[in-house]
Amino acid sequence: MTAAKEGFILNKKRILIVDDEENILELLKYNLEKNGFEVVPEDNGEDALEEMEREDFDLVILDLMLPGIDGLEVLKTIRGHQRIKNIPVIMLTAKNEEIDTVLGLEMGADDYIGKPFGVHELLARVKALLRRNDRTKIEKDVSQEFDIIDIDNIKINKSTQEVTINGENVELTLKEFEVLYLLAKNKGRVFGRDYLLEKIWGYDYLGETRTVDVHIRNLRKKIEEDDKNPKHIKTVRGIGYKYV
Repeated sequence: MTAAKEGFILNKKRILIVDDEENILELLKYNLEKNGFEVVPEDNGEDALEEMEREDFDLVILDLMLPGIDGLEVLKTIRGHQRIKNIPVIMLTAKNEEIDTVLGLEMGADDYIGKPFGVHELLARVKALLRRNDRTKIEKDVSQEFDIIDIDNIKINKSTQEVTINGENVELTLKEFEVLYLLAKNKGRVFGRDYLLEKIWGYDYLGETRTVDVHIRNLRKKIEEDDKNPKHIKTVRGIGYKYV
């Protein structure tokens, strides 16, 4: 299943794997790359921290038992470092390490999975955590900005849920407004149809992604000068939509 179908904001995710067992590194690297992720493997904590100093990652899979600096110390360093403190971390633990697992969660691990683990389960955890992290970033960005978006001749007021074009009021349905606000607030960012469906209509909505297309089409008729050649809401073929 592609990232678009999973509902990600669509860009290639980079994952750092830290484990001193070569077979686990190879297993995870193969399966994560097969699912469209970019993977960097490291077999010790020191090199992993150096890698995070040099490069940006979207998620870390971190073994608890490592030579030299152990997983808990690596986690502590991550959470105490300003630039990398918000990176999601999944800890790999042995079944008999319950106390250390609890410590890891208390120190800021986002999730954990016990060894031996199923690849499908771990992939599901990775995708869910990345999806949740993307959603949190968007909501944080939105909450920290002003309620009014003014782009070209279009003004969007979140608090009053009003949209005007050249000062003239445009009547939108609630869902049309929410779609427009999300796209405009994150101008230039591509959103998959599944993500928009989940974000705007909620987890329990069982409709098809066609619902999104219909709302986009209606929005274009209301805000674009020529809805057949839109300037603002652009289609990214095979993926979804963005506001430009």
